[in-house]
Amino acid sequence: MATGATAKMETRNSTPAKTSGGGGDSGSGGAGGGGGGNGGNQSPKMQKRFYDDNFRNVLTDGLANVRKNLITIGVFSFFVNLIVLCVPIYLFQISDRVLTSRSTDTLIMLTIIVVGALAIHVLLDMVRRMILMRVAVDTETRLGPSVLSAAAKASQNGSNREYQVLHDLQSLRNFITGPVLLTFFDLPVMPLYLLVVFLIHPDLGYIVAASGAILMTIALINQKFTAVPFGRANAYATRANLQADAMSRNAQVINAMGMIPEGVQLWGRETLESLKAQVQAQDYNVMLAGISKFSRLCTQIAILGWGAYLALHSEITGGMLIAASIIGSRALAPIEGAIEGWRGFIQARSSYARIRTLLVNSPLNLERLRLPRPRGKVSVERVLYVPPPSKKVILNGISFELEPGESMAIVGSSGAGKSTLARMLVGSIVPTAGNIRLDHMDLRNWDPRQFGESVGYLPQDVQLFPATIKANIARMRDDASDDAIFDAAETADVHEMISQFSAGYETMIGLDGSPLSGGQKQRIGLARAFFGDPRMVVLDEPNSNLDSPGELALARALKRAKAKEITVIAITQRPTLLKSVDKIMLLKGGTVQAMGKRNDMLELLRNNLPDAKGKSTKSLPRK
Repeated sequence: MATGATAKMETRNSTPAKTSGGGGDSGSGGAGGGGGGNGGNQSPKMQKRFYDDNFRNVLTDGLANVRKNLITIGVFSFFVNLIVLCVPIYLFQISDRVLTSRSTDTLIMLTIIVVGALAIHVLLDMVRRMILMRVAVDTETRLGPSVLSAAAKASQNGSNREYQVLHDLQSLRNFITGPVLLTFFDLPVMPLYLLVVFLIHPDLGYIVAASGAILMTIALINQKFTAVPFGRANAYATRANLQADAMSRNAQVINAMGMIPEGVQLWGRETLESLKAQVQAQDYNVMLAGISKFSRLCTQIAILGWGAYLALHSEITGGMLIAASIIGSRALAPIEGAIEGWRGFIQARSSYARIRTLLVNSPLNLERLRLPRPRGKVSVERVLYVPPPSKKVILNGISFELEPGESMAIVGSSGAGKSTLARMLVGSIVPTAGNIRLDHMDLRNWDPRQFGESVGYLPQDVQLFPATIKANIARMRDDASDDAIFDAAETADVHEMISQFSAGYETMIGLDGSPLSGGQKQRIGLARAFFGDPRMVVLDEPNSNLDSPGELALARALKRAKAKEITVIAITQRPTLLKSVDKIMLLKGGTVQAMGKRNDMLELLRNNLPDAKGKSTKSLPRK
């Protein structure tokens, strides 16, 4: 039977983080990594769910469990199909024994036996369907968290294509519980039916065998002709779903600027190609299914006609003729059903292939050593970034170093590569060349969970979860303490703003971010970035939606972060934020034009303001 779908939880204990007297956490954070507040006095317990294991192992174990249960279903299917033979045997006995002997007792006994056998048949069929349902649920439970984790990691570059694999997982579950898989389980019993027909008379057995060979040939032709069109239809359908997702994310823009027809046109273009490929494949499937049906019906006529000829020559009886017709039809039905349900099989096979590719190739498969809690030293060494497939250099030779507790602002014109560098600093994208290190260790070698707890990030487009303000600040963690949430709100200077809501920290945030304004969402996102006492915080345009009080609150937040020795890197275009940092770096065309201490750089920027065409009036030295 299928195993339960309940996930086993293992508790990974964490060691309390120690703080050095000089400021900066130099003690070991253990596995907790920075999940606690109040200066990191104690990290919350880490929970290691089954989907934290190697995804290849999850896939292998899941397949092993499915195979074990499918063997059980195969045994049930054998007996389900074997018991069905009681119906033609019953008809044979009535025709050749009851009608000739005119024995009511024999009829009653035969009827009781057959009804009992059919009851067992129905019971076994119910059991195997229940097992299949539990296999489907267990498969989705085992693979679902791993698929979602791998998709989230794979989509960190901004694409949400990998999330479509969740639909593949649902398609796989529907295939397991659908009728097509049961039809495939009926196929191995076909030789048994064929043997029974041969026992009735060899000529009738040859007719059924020849028909089965024809149907198998049709099935192979169906597979060859429909595999490519169905695959193309699935690919275009996925692209159409991505277009629909893009429309949902930009619904306000689309409605505000009357772009609905254009959005529908983009979606319709992909959908049209999907439907064209689907029609082509379905036409092949329908034609071949029709040919197979015609072949099977002709087989029935051949069995009845030739059986009647044999009966006329007293080689078989009328009851044997009826039994051979029913058993022959039953033997060919699984092949015909497999042809009609071939589309579902192709889709399930494609879905499994995409699931397997995602899990096997996920970088989360690489187990990383849990390092001591970082202090916050950031080193960027000759970073080059050329995004594939283009050959345009976005970042070229970027190098700088920040000590724990230092803050730096990165300024530059649009397209200079500031946001790209910010995403690279938090590990969302990987440099083409060069290294980015946190406490001397390359970001790629940090455990993803531990690194995430040690880093805070505020992107340009702040997205909050449909949950309470409290849950959003706590990064949706159930084990977050109230002290840690309040500490993050205090550090970001948003406690007073949250207190103005009638429900306070329990205020629910909608899917569209309501009831928060753009600036309030940005400030809640800032508190989320500071949750857990991170050692490095990257802020991308943190004051783009802030008013004057909000900018003052941001300045106070940066001072509190410095007091906690949190390394802060801020992307900004506004001069007010520059007064709150220790260093300033000027980017232009993906290269560092100048970098130095705040006062020196402010003076330098005042003397080297860009002209109306965006060109600097003087060359800027690097410091």
